[in-house]
Amino acid sequence: MNQRGVTIWFTGLSGAGKTTITQALAKTLQEKECKLEVLDGDIVRQNLTKGLGFSKEDRDENIRRIGFVSHLLTRNGVIVLVSAISPYRAIREEVRQKVGDFLEVYVNAPLATCEERDVKGLYKRARAGEILGFTGIDDPYEPPLNPEVECRTDQEELSESVTKVLQKLEELGYLPKQLAVEGA
Repeated sequence: MNQRGVTIWFTGLSGAGKTTITQALAKTLQEKECKLEVLDGDIVRQNLTKGLGFSKEDRDENIRRIGFVSHLLTRNGVIVLVSAISPYRAIREEVRQKVGDFLEVYVNAPLATCEERDVKGLYKRARAGEILGFTGIDDPYEPPLNPEVECRTDQEELSESVTKVLQKLEELGYLPKQLAVEGA
């Protein structure tokens, strides 16, 4: 299949469901033989951005580096799925401008829901003062103002979230119509 490259950028609080949606979407796209890469924030931090901390400057640099890799892959016809908190609007917009073919997906769940889903215990540690500068607790998260897709993971099933992204990809011409419908 001849496909257009695009970066699909999943942003939201820790525990909102970014990785879950990304993995489900990746599975659907792989079944349809799409060329794709997944850049998960946690994995990228272990490899590409090791050594960066969690100051605003380091978080911005982390997102810039993910954006650079996304840009390279996108321009070579790859669908890139990025799952990263990316809490600041300005740096997300900077990456959008650099990549060009960019779809922002706001994975939206209330803080209380994210804390309930906290399998790593990060929110608990942040609330106890063991982790400082934690997004959503003592560091801001700036929600997208006009995301192409918003997934309300506290109100919709995983399949609904995946379908929303597939339909937007179809609508914008990144996927053939039957591919998005079949994937739903």
